[in-house]
Amino acid sequence: MSDSNISKTHKIRNTIFLLLTALIWGAAFVAQSVSMDYIEPMTFICLRSFIGGVFLIPVIWFLDFQKKQDRGLAAEPFFADKWTDKKVIEGGIACGLCLFLANCFQQTGIQYTTVGKAGFITSFYIIIVPLLGLFFKKYCGILTWISVVVALAGLYFLCINEALHIQKGDFMILVSAFFFAAQILVIDHYNQFVDGVKMSCIQFLTGAVLAFFAMVIFEDPQWAMIVKAAVPILYTGIMSTGVGYTLQIVGQKGLNPTVAALILSLESVFSALSGFVILHQILSARELIGCTLMFGAIILAQLPDFRQKKY
Repeated sequence: MSDSNISKTHKIRNTIFLLLTALIWGAAFVAQSVSMDYIEPMTFICLRSFIGGVFLIPVIWFLDFQKKQDRGLAAEPFFADKWTDKKVIEGGIACGLCLFLANCFQQTGIQYTTVGKAGFITSFYIIIVPLLGLFFKKYCGILTWISVVVALAGLYFLCINEALHIQKGDFMILVSAFFFAAQILVIDHYNQFVDGVKMSCIQFLTGAVLAFFAMVIFEDPQWAMIVKAAVPILYTGIMSTGVGYTLQIVGQKGLNPTVAALILSLESVFSALSGFVILHQILSARELIGCTLMFGAIILAQLPDFRQKKY
């Protein structure tokens, strides 16, 4: 088989991996919603984050082993490979704090809105990231600004009712999108210095610790109810966090970043489909218009802007 055929095969495989990632993440909104029938938000976040962090440990071992094999080096214990690096710990804790706050608002807000709306509003972080980047002198092009206007129109149809009041759950999900955007910018800052998967493991464990203290202070976790919520907890901990993150890492390799982002943005569509198929949640005509505008804005924000200027 020629190199070009191998490359084409790898791109098709990686595209499938990213599609699976978007599907897993979209369906996770259903798991998050269902879990709230049994346990409270901080309990869910604590267990989900802990399971995700622990699950990534063997993944890290495997990836480290593969890297060493590829380089022809003897496999060494992964615990000795930069786990104590100051930037890995610093970045993991900073990302963990942002992710914890994002999860707090998202998990609490999802109790008061539908799965489909939650998925699309969360996706607004794709628009927020370049806007926050302005504070770090990372300037946006014209397409980004157009996508912001389209996204705001979409949010209006999704979140604002006929009485011109924003729904409580929708507002909390929107706040979570800002924290997700902040987390992405923190990752972008530290990724150039550290192993991203190790940093991610630390971020999940950091989130678990923060959620544990919040759970103990503000909630009353009961083992019987945790057992009843075991399936959504395990799904979000293992599939959404561990498997989804790993598939994203592998799938993005060799693909154009814009193409990868467009595929992953299908998460919002899969969340709406999952809510309809599993929970029988139906979006109104007004909400469907909002979802369509939001999805259009997400795609527009990822397109290459050849008129973008750097100052």
